[in-house]
Amino acid sequence: MKVARLHGPLPDWLRALDEGAFGEAWGEPEPHEAVWMIEDAALARWSLVEAAKEAELLRIAVDPARRGLGLARTLLQGCEDELAAIGIRDLHLEVRVSNAAARALYAGAGWRESGLRKGYYRDGEDAVLYAKRLV
Repeated sequence: MKVARLHGPLPDWLRALDEGAFGEAWGEPEPHEAVWMIEDAALARWSLVEAAKEAELLRIAVDPARRGLGLARTLLQGCEDELAAIGIRDLHLEVRVSNAAARALYAGAGWRESGLRKGYYRDGEDAVLYAKRLV
């Protein structure tokens, strides 16, 4: 599977995956954002602060029919490789405490827990913060 950075408008399949995974699709990326994808299968949306050499993973999702095939891990690694290539060194994200699959993905990819945001989500659930330093 090829990980590719998206340039141009978001394709319909990506909007549908975004909405299905998160209940709402975000619009076109802001100038400081980047989207990577595995076509018709997965997306990852990042906020980049190149001056600070930091990026935050905003969203990552895999088509439910293709979960369990390692696509999220492939996509995450592809993003990390490209972020390192443009000089990004520090990565951040937050995830629901209850999202065991995502937390296992991040831990398995070398991310470490770095904090907790109590009541972070609209429904009151806490968010676990993760960080990773690229070398």
